[in-house]
Amino acid sequence: MATAYLIVLCYSLLKIKGAFIFYSEFLAEESQDKFWDFVEATQNIENDHDDTDQAYYDLILKRASVLLSPVQLNLLKFALSLRAYSSTVHSFQQIATNEPPPPGCKAFFNVHGQTSCDSERLKAMLDNALERPKPYLFKGDHKFRSANPDAPVVILYAELGTKEFSRFHQLMLSKANKGLITYVLRHFLSNPSKGKVLLSGYGVELAIKNQEYKAKDDTQVQGENDPVDEVQGFLFGKLKTNYPELKEQLKELRKHLIESTNEMAPLKVWQMQDLSFQTAARILGAPSVDALNVMRDLSQNFPTKARYSLQPGDSALFINGLHIDLDVQDIFSVFDMLRNEARVMEGLRSLLIDTPYIHDILKLNVQPSDSDYAVDIRSPAWINNLETDGRYASWPSNVQELLRPTFPGVIRQIRKNFHNLVMILDPTLENTAELISVAEMFYSNNIPLRIGVVFVVNDSDEVDGMQDAGVALLRAFNYIADDVDSQMAFDAIISMLNRVPSGGKLKVEHVVGVLEKRYPYVEISSILGPDSAYDNNRKGKAYYEQTGVGPLPVVLYNGMPLQREQLDPDELETVVMHKILETTSFFQRTVYLGELNSDHDVVDFIMNQPNVVPRINSRILSTSRNYLDLSATNNHFIDEYARFLFLDTKDKNAAVANSMNYMTKKDDGIIRPVTFWVVGDFDQPSGRQLLYDAIRHMKTSNNVRLGVINNPSENLSNEKSLIARAIWAAMQTQTANNAKNFITKMAKEETAQALYGGRDIADYDGLFAQGYFSVGMDVPLFKSAYESPNKGQRAVISNGRVKGEVFNQDDFLLLESIILKTSGERIKGKIQQLASDLVMKVDALLSSQPKGEARIDFLSISHHSAVKIRPKEEDVYFDVVAVVDPVTRDAQKLAPLLLVLKQLVNVNLRVFMNCQSKLSDLPLKSFYRYVLEPEISFMADSSFAPGPMAKFLDMPQSPLFTLNLNTPESWMIESVHTRYDLDNIYLEEVDSVVAAEYELEYLLLEGHCFDVTTGQPPRGLQFTLGTASDPVIVDTIVMANLGYFQLKANPGAWILRLRKGRSDDIYKIYSHDGTDSPAEADDLIVVLNTFKSKIIKVKVQKKPEMMNEELLSDGTHENDSGFWTSLTRGFTGASKPEEPKQEKDDVINIFSVASGHLYERFLRIMMLSVLKHTKTPVKFWFLKNYLSPIFKEFIPYMAEKYGFQYELVQYKWPRWLHQQTEKQRIIWGYKILFLDVLFPLAVDKFLFVDADQIVRTDLKELRDFDLEGAPYGYTPFCESRREMDGYRFWKSGYWASHLAGRKYHISALYVVDLKKFRKIAAGDRLRGQYQGLSQDPNSLSNLDQDLPNNMIHQVPIKSLPQEWLWCETWCDDASKQKAKTIDLCNNPQTKEPKLQAAVRIVAEWSDYDQEIKRIYNNFLEEKERGTTDSYQQTDRKHPGTCNIILQHNVYI
Repeated sequence: MATAYLIVLCYSLLKIKGAFIFYSEFLAEESQDKFWDFVEATQNIENDHDDTDQAYYDLILKRASVLLSPVQLNLLKFALSLRAYSSTVHSFQQIATNEPPPPGCKAFFNVHGQTSCDSERLKAMLDNALERPKPYLFKGDHKFRSANPDAPVVILYAELGTKEFSRFHQLMLSKANKGLITYVLRHFLSNPSKGKVLLSGYGVELAIKNQEYKAKDDTQVQGENDPVDEVQGFLFGKLKTNYPELKEQLKELRKHLIESTNEMAPLKVWQMQDLSFQTAARILGAPSVDALNVMRDLSQNFPTKARYSLQPGDSALFINGLHIDLDVQDIFSVFDMLRNEARVMEGLRSLLIDTPYIHDILKLNVQPSDSDYAVDIRSPAWINNLETDGRYASWPSNVQELLRPTFPGVIRQIRKNFHNLVMILDPTLENTAELISVAEMFYSNNIPLRIGVVFVVNDSDEVDGMQDAGVALLRAFNYIADDVDSQMAFDAIISMLNRVPSGGKLKVEHVVGVLEKRYPYVEISSILGPDSAYDNNRKGKAYYEQTGVGPLPVVLYNGMPLQREQLDPDELETVVMHKILETTSFFQRTVYLGELNSDHDVVDFIMNQPNVVPRINSRILSTSRNYLDLSATNNHFIDEYARFLFLDTKDKNAAVANSMNYMTKKDDGIIRPVTFWVVGDFDQPSGRQLLYDAIRHMKTSNNVRLGVINNPSENLSNEKSLIARAIWAAMQTQTANNAKNFITKMAKEETAQALYGGRDIADYDGLFAQGYFSVGMDVPLFKSAYESPNKGQRAVISNGRVKGEVFNQDDFLLLESIILKTSGERIKGKIQQLASDLVMKVDALLSSQPKGEARIDFLSISHHSAVKIRPKEEDVYFDVVAVVDPVTRDAQKLAPLLLVLKQLVNVNLRVFMNCQSKLSDLPLKSFYRYVLEPEISFMADSSFAPGPMAKFLDMPQSPLFTLNLNTPESWMIESVHTRYDLDNIYLEEVDSVVAAEYELEYLLLEGHCFDVTTGQPPRGLQFTLGTASDPVIVDTIVMANLGYFQLKANPGAWILRLRKGRSDDIYKIYSHDGTDSPAEADDLIVVLNTFKSKIIKVKVQKKPEMMNEELLSDGTHENDSGFWTSLTRGFTGASKPEEPKQEKDDVINIFSVASGHLYERFLRIMMLSVLKHTKTPVKFWFLKNYLSPIFKEFIPYMAEKYGFQYELVQYKWPRWLHQQTEKQRIIWGYKILFLDVLFPLAVDKFLFVDADQIVRTDLKELRDFDLEGAPYGYTPFCESRREMDGYRFWKSGYWASHLAGRKYHISALYVVDLKKFRKIAAGDRLRGQYQGLSQDPNSLSNLDQDLPNNMIHQVPIKSLPQEWLWCETWCDDASKQKAKTIDLCNNPQTKEPKLQAAVRIVAEWSDYDQEIKRIYNNFLEEKERGTTDSYQQTDRKHPGTCNIILQHNVYI
């Protein structure tokens, strides 16, 4: 009889003022220029609006509309609604709190570690600042453009828009502009509001529970009243107030309305078969404007709508062709993606590209591939040739052989040069012999590998083979290859190298010795001497230098250089075999697609792949680089110097592009897709050399045009800028051809020397005699590309990519070929209004985007069964394609997201129905709400509306529901306030509103850790996370599965370290990725400043003296208990926390899980039964994830009364481990899957006792039970109650054959030896097996029990004596007398409810129940009197961190 609705509210510490700060962060992501412009504009905004929330919000949007386009403005509204930047601002707040702020300061500054808010002190602090180390700056810091990168750093902590901020900001600005300081601004609120912020971007599921076994608590709950109480448009709250005399009749009407609309009649199987199609038909039948609302309503309330629409296929969402996986990506990453796409589309639009072509250009994949680059290998001396040598004649030569199936790991023998290994060697180096012997092993074993060698030897004509061993070996090889063949020559070389003594070098006599032995009649000097005819291939050195492949020796596989560490002879063999297998799949694909056939030359085909480059220069090939933003279009030029200075970076770049003149190979109008801007000081030899190399390259290529930018080393003067001004004048006044010839002369060193020696410029070109000195040219473009440009710095800007200065003519060729392959040609082919300038600008824009997946084109999809919503004409639009089965969980998530997208941005939307037929079961058994709003809403009085929330209205009365939250991966939430049992919501018994609040307790930091030496995860390694003043706030253990670890924290900057103790003694951190500290830093700094997932990678290495030590050896204890020590709550009443801890051997650790009020009631009774019988002190461990707020409130009180310790542990189910969707199965998973990481290493044994058990003995006996080397002990299922034989599933079928005579064990009670468990990696094995089996929905039906029983051969189980667990369902009555524990198993025959069974089976159960009730009532009385504070020990939170609440008023 309740109308149900559910609200999720989310407040942040920063209420309204925060909105300005959030907006500044939004702008900072656009560009630092916009951020500082905004900061300038909002210095004192407190007086610009009346005092309402809405006025403040409107002021923000008004200021924003000046700096943002309409699309960006909508995205800003969405970001504010999502509170996307509240975590960013909280992280700044935490950093400020750690400083800490000087007392009484509303804003303050830090100069190299000294803080103050007295501006008078700033000068004194700056004077000696450089004697102190510079402060650490984070990636998200706001750094003002500085004229002097070496100036002292001043960090200002202040709140935007306040008087204090304005005063300090002006001071800092004046100093920064003079180059006296580097100015950094961080947000800081001296008095943050205590309100909490409602979050959005998560789903709420109300799942229908299976009621086969009754598991409801009979304790009555006092309801909460709903003042509105709306059902089908009737406001019963008001009606009752206005017509109190009709109260009973209104109650009847309300009940009738609810029951008539939404009761759930069971469907027959024939009615279910086509449900999916019927649902799709209803959606498609609606007008397209309403179709999304219909889809949302049908999918989210599917269980009740199923009656009307008389069926799951796969679902997918694509935005602009990019795949959005809603299981992996949360709304915050979708928001980032929308912003990026908007930026590119608007950039293309501002380059005057028409809207229809924008999507064509977006689909171009212009990102350089991450693949390994390769060099051309068509010039070495080949030892063998698979296609022509006789020894391979029996192999098939048809490339189709690749598609013939073989066993995995078999290398196909085909007479084609698919696999080519080239060794570039210096014969005189020690390791040459080892590498050659590996090549010989490949050759002699008939591995299908073509082998080539390049000898890098002295190439001077004066040196011959009688003086130089390298030249001697090369000439000997050539002689034998000519005389016999390459194989024989190869064999001779091996003999020569084998003569070299260990540790020695190749000498001429080693070569001569072999030649004399094999060719006794030949004159040696005719082969090796000065007149030798065997000098071919002597140019190996030139080839080696031109390819730029790095220090010798080098091994190339199909042109790709192998890593240094792979050249170890043992390693090399494995690596090459692995490469052969890996590359085979590439060739299979090309053969299958018809790109490669038997007539083609395979080596030519390999050399035409996009990853093949003329040379390898890591500076050019690395994907990290700066870009110029060239997407602005304006009519400014750099000679309007006064105006140019006041343009922002983007417009300055455009003005430079407008002003640039180019040199080309020929004066013709063809499009040149590659533009080089050469930057340097052309009055210095290095600058002229760079320009000369660029011109020489440009003269060889028709794809290139060349522009010149002078970046003088010192201030300009006529004497010191002769060449630069001559070049500039030529570019401005001459035809391209004349300018090119003149500038080529100017770039030559002898010209410069002559000019500086007093020679007249007119001697070089008479044209310049007149107007030459009139042109000024100080171009500050370069400053906009680099944060801190050095005067005179050289660079090459290629289509907007800024590259550092190590360049020669070959590098220009490399740069050109890369641009042509990845982007230049593709863009040139797509753009209609073609111009070289446009190709350059589009390339700069597209290439600067983060590398994503390839985009998918949907033009080919059929247009049947689709909802279509057309975009507004002429505006930039997002192309959104959704494929969905309307009756799946995906549809429940997708529909609300599409509705918000449609309101947020201009969309071209197509939704395709992808239904599944022949359904035999209801496809959706849950109601669902996705909490998301496109913008903030307001009340009538202009104050903020309560915020985003989930509401479930008009729910059916009869089912039993359980509530689940579906949040982003990195959120750890807990239920903080509700009177109801959220595991068992039964609306027939609820008189009013079911309300629940959840709190976002922590953000998760995840990572993967590997040992660089072994490549394996270091099992048992521990990390701690904390701050400088409090180094251990949380800690964790690394799993062997993927080296995974997780830590929980709040927004802020944290330090990650190896835990003091064995971890820190044995290992050191070797490298890290994804963190916020520089690569060489000792401490890893990690900044959590977003709601998105943060995943880091850490590599560790054993210290040299610890190479033989193991972390999980038998004789070690970590003396600190602290696994997530922040969760320790109560201590025993007898001992005070500061007393030394009892020896852990004297504490029995008992672990249990429970969810729902009934099981928590059983759990308290189980604890009481343990405490009544066990003399040894007990410590209980509970899984925090599913406990109710009531239980968490009561447990400290109970611990105080009975004198036990307890700790709440929690672990987030890792994203890579197959997720369970049903709450009961998730809880079962936690019972078995994470035992090795849930507990600190100090706990070496624990007992698991099910919540519904009663203990009748001292558990010390079980704790001390000898497991005989097994990691855990379980009790087998009883066999004595014969009438249940029909239900003993383990007696037949799969289980009977798998167990092979062993017993099937019950998971209600077990004992785990954690030391042994960790040592044999039992947890990792269990997770591995689970991952394999759980993909099949029909396996592991009792997950916590089936998994260990299924693994009995890999992870042995010690069977406990039968009396340790008696349960009436399986054990006969006679054995009850000896029972040490009694378990209330479900009875599949009688289906008797738990409570009834407990009272009937266990005589003492009711007394325990009454005792707990008395204590609980005392607790409630004390709570009302306000005297329970001493028991409410909350989590140890770091001072100054925030707790954002996700208030989930589930009003049901």
